[in-house]
Amino acid sequence: MPDNKHKRRHPMLDSAYHIFDNLVSFFTRSMNWHMLLATYWFLFFVEFPRYYLLEVCMVVWYKFTYKKRRKKREVARRMLYIENPRVTILAPGKNEGAHIYKLVSSLREQTYRNFEIIVVDDGSDDATPLICRDLEKAGYIDRYLRLGIRGGKANAANFGLYYAKGKYIIHLDADSSLDRNALENILIPFYYDPKIKGVGGCVKVRNMRDTICTSLQALEYLKTIQVGRMVTSWLGIYHIISGAFGAFDTAALRQVGGWDIGPGLDGDITQKLRKAGYRIHFAEHAICLTNVPARWYQLFKQRMRWSKSLVRFRMRKHADVLKPTSNFSFLNFISNMESILYDSVFNYVWVFYIVTLVFSNTDNLVEILIIGWLIRLVFAAIAFTVILLVSERSRQELHLGGYLLLGSLYTGYFLRVTRLLAHTKEIFFFSSYKDPWNPHKTSLEARLEKI
Repeated sequence: MPDNKHKRRHPMLDSAYHIFDNLVSFFTRSMNWHMLLATYWFLFFVEFPRYYLLEVCMVVWYKFTYKKRRKKREVARRMLYIENPRVTILAPGKNEGAHIYKLVSSLREQTYRNFEIIVVDDGSDDATPLICRDLEKAGYIDRYLRLGIRGGKANAANFGLYYAKGKYIIHLDADSSLDRNALENILIPFYYDPKIKGVGGCVKVRNMRDTICTSLQALEYLKTIQVGRMVTSWLGIYHIISGAFGAFDTAALRQVGGWDIGPGLDGDITQKLRKAGYRIHFAEHAICLTNVPARWYQLFKQRMRWSKSLVRFRMRKHADVLKPTSNFSFLNFISNMESILYDSVFNYVWVFYIVTLVFSNTDNLVEILIIGWLIRLVFAAIAFTVILLVSERSRQELHLGGYLLLGSLYTGYFLRVTRLLAHTKEIFFFSSYKDPWNPHKTSLEARLEKI
């Protein structure tokens, strides 16, 4: 009879066993705490304090202050309903007719009901005008405004701002959908502090099960938006109200001149309000669901556009925030500097880190990379635990934990390299002014006015 002990293993199993054996041998032989920190200094000293340690501290604070925050929230909620202010729902966009009915239908189910709906058509060339006029006649839309020539999203939003009658304006993307209490939850923070003039909603991914690409984005949104913006709001340095779902005091919005033309308007309007001396707050309970790109190239183009805006607005247009002028604000300085350092400067430092890591570990590069991936996986598991502790729909999102294995490749390489390309192109070639997402004439005007 054949001896099973001497049967040959599958070549892939032999290879995996060999790598594992080398990994264990290398780690036990060469890795102590000093070597571990020296080899993975970027992970431990740059990424861990900002993206993991702060989040753990925040969730501890979040849990320990629950009763105090709940009481404050209930008081603010009563004040909201006592005043019952008129609110303007503003939905600008082009060729969004297919989404408008679903959006306005969901708005009719909201717990807060005192609002008007203004849809601004930015030069659509599909059936949007017919659909929106029918909805206006049926009473689903209070006002439908049309721009015959496309002027860009900021231009369309400002057109709607001119006609808005509400005390507060809630800016929505037409393809968004809201939880039933989302309007109420995004308005409540205005009654925490009279200096709060802008409130960001919590945007989550609706099509998270479509592809690996959308699932990884769903995981990213949970970490960077729901948890990440809770951290920056907690620290007072929250610096971007998402255009998909954001609320503004109408008088303050008009005071700062509304939205400036060009891409990146979300971060720009937030910065303008901060510079005017107002506070910005993140409403983690105000949930908005949106569709994200399902294909990698679509995602790449979207993130290139988003990343260019950091250079355009934070390093150029609002560079005065970093200077000790008469209107200097320490929190605004920290807010901008944190974004510039972690989203741009440290990306270039990462290139230096990777190059030195590769050339100084040529004999054990595979083992070094695998150990680095395992460290990131541990960090990601910590972050995912934090997500589940603060999320209002943790059971639905639990399955995303399976994508932690790919998370470091997505955020640590794909997104980082995309940001590097975008920032480099914008710094040297001002490429955001050539982006077809914005009409050429408005991009040209923006560049002439340096905005």
